Amino acid sequence: MNRFEGPGGREARIRYLDGDFQVLAPGAFVRCAVTGEAIPLEELRYWSVARQEPYLDAEVSLKRELEMNPDLRQR
Repeated sequence: MNRFEGPGGREARIRYLDGDFQVLAPGAFVRCAVTGEAIPLEELRYWSVARQEPYLDAEVSLKRELEMNPDLRQR
């Protein structure tokens, strides 16, 4: 049995804020907007407030930022 199974194993709905997030619908995890991997809420550290997207880690977050803003590569 994996840690996302069972009654608490639902995907949460989250509102991403500056430096924090608000749980709109309870759950154990969210899915990374880029990789689709499950991120346990207690391990969620990276997200975009503007896009309201969670990310697995800093590398994935940077990849998405560069993808959405290609002009940043030129700086």
